[in-house]
Amino acid sequence: MSTIERSIEVQVPVRTAYNQFTQFEEFPHFMQDVEEIRQLDDTTVRWKVKVAGAEREWDADITEQEPDQRIAWRSRGDVQHAGVVTFHRLGEDRTRVMLQMDVEPSDWIEKVGDALNVMERHVEDDLESFKALVEERGVETGAWRGEVDQDPAS
Repeated sequence: MSTIERSIEVQVPVRTAYNQFTQFEEFPHFMQDVEEIRQLDDTTVRWKVKVAGAEREWDADITEQEPDQRIAWRSRGDVQHAGVVTFHRLGEDRTRVMLQMDVEPSDWIEKVGDALNVMERHVEDDLESFKALVEERGVETGAWRGEVDQDPAS
């Protein structure tokens, strides 16, 4: 299992950064390799990615969501990853977005990529792209302000 921890400061209010991150179907606009994300309900998202020519699809459960604070998730099925993104107010128009993720490489391609820190570089690039997207727009494309507090054992 690999643990990735990265953060970035964005020049928007914490509410704007959080609201944009709740727009899961917009992730392909700033995440490389992500072809599509569909939100199936308030707590389930279906991911479709293409990495090194191989397509993968899986569902992830939102296990915790607290407006302007955090979003946590856990994958289901063969893809093993879980994580949390937290939002920290640094000023009126400045926010630190912190991502912590645990990933279990499942095949030799992912294991080689993990050994070469490919996933860490992708996360850094994705956070930079998120920063560019949210700062360029200055406002979020939508928001979901609901709360989720699921028992992780369920």
